Amino acid sequence: MTPEEERQAALNSYRAKLIESREWEAKLKNLRLEIKGLQKDFDRTEENIKALQSVGQIIGEVLKQLDEERCKHLTLSTATIGACDVIVKASSGPRYVVGCRSKVDKAKMKQGTRVALDMTTLTIMRMLPREVDPLVYNMSLEDPGQVSFAGIGGLNDQIRELREVIELPLKNPELFLRVGIKPPKGVLLYGPPGTGKTLLARAVACSLETNFLKVVSSAIVDKYIGESARLIREMFGYAKEHEPCIIFMDEIDAIGGRRFSEGTSADREIQRTLMELLNQLDGFDYLGKTKIIMATNRPDTLDPALLRAGRLDRKLEIPLPNEVGRLEILKIHAAGVVLDGDIDFESVVKMSDGLNGADLRNVVTEAGLFAIKDYRESINQDDFNKAVRKMAEAKKLEGKLDYQKL
Repeated sequence: MTPEEERQAALNSYRAKLIESREWEAKLKNLRLEIKGLQKDFDRTEENIKALQSVGQIIGEVLKQLDEERCKHLTLSTATIGACDVIVKASSGPRYVVGCRSKVDKAKMKQGTRVALDMTTLTIMRMLPREVDPLVYNMSLEDPGQVSFAGIGGLNDQIRELREVIELPLKNPELFLRVGIKPPKGVLLYGPPGTGKTLLARAVACSLETNFLKVVSSAIVDKYIGESARLIREMFGYAKEHEPCIIFMDEIDAIGGRRFSEGTSADREIQRTLMELLNQLDGFDYLGKTKIIMATNRPDTLDPALLRAGRLDRKLEIPLPNEVGRLEILKIHAAGVVLDGDIDFESVVKMSDGLNGADLRNVVTEAGLFAIKDYRESINQDDFNKAVRKMAEAKKLEGKLDYQKL
């Protein structure tokens, strides 16, 4: 065999071995992926087996942690000191002195902490989250939506003051410490319906990316004595555990009305709810990351104790928009619609005296409906003119509605 033939044979052998090596690498890669998938199946099966074999646990509440001296007063032996150092109250009622697993962080275990106890030894196995009422949990699921301050027109001064009260203490608390003042705890938004009170609260929650609790005050009132006050306590407790958090209480006049000596049992329950709310506001930390916003369209009915400084430090009036504000609001709502040519919004605004922000949004909606009725895909000037006249006529009826008895 000539050297050239030997060289060619060696190259062919090398190529064959290289192809074979790549095939084995591909097989090895597939086997590794199969092993990884089987490992996941094994872990999942093992978890299911453990779940089937696991025993239920008793829910308890920590009453007090005992130190070494207190354990000696309980006539416990030296061997048991350290193992039995927590007094707990089981859900069934009895109290026990129990031990604690080494993995449980005792520093975080305070009075009132919910714990899981072993069925046989009653040893504390783990700490449980705070019990949350379903109504409070539903409040936390409220999504503020994608609302920005740029989408709110005619309220520049109110936005600035609201951000000073809510946003500044949450983002830069050191500024208040440096100056030596206490930031406001909360703010009251009051004004006619449809002026943007709820919208402002949602915009604040979106700009800060905080937890948001939207509370409809009338939903808190319960027919059973003490239940409404308990809901207030749980609501504020949930907010403190999920800081930063903004509590928005809409229609606060439902529970924050003036107190009087005479009344039914339902009125007294509402008054107890108000007293619990005042108590929770007094227990607030000024520099805490929980802020409260209240809104009402009847500020004259609120109890003076709720409005005093230290509870609701700032009261912001959200008035009906003026001509400049109405023009801003109308342009904001008309930004996403298809327009037929240039629209003279100023002439539309001049016919909209007395309309609020919600009415102006309806003006755009009504103009779109007029376009749909005429089988058009864009809104023209005439549609806006007819829509604003229709809303102005409907507005006149709001204070004149008189329903006859059936």
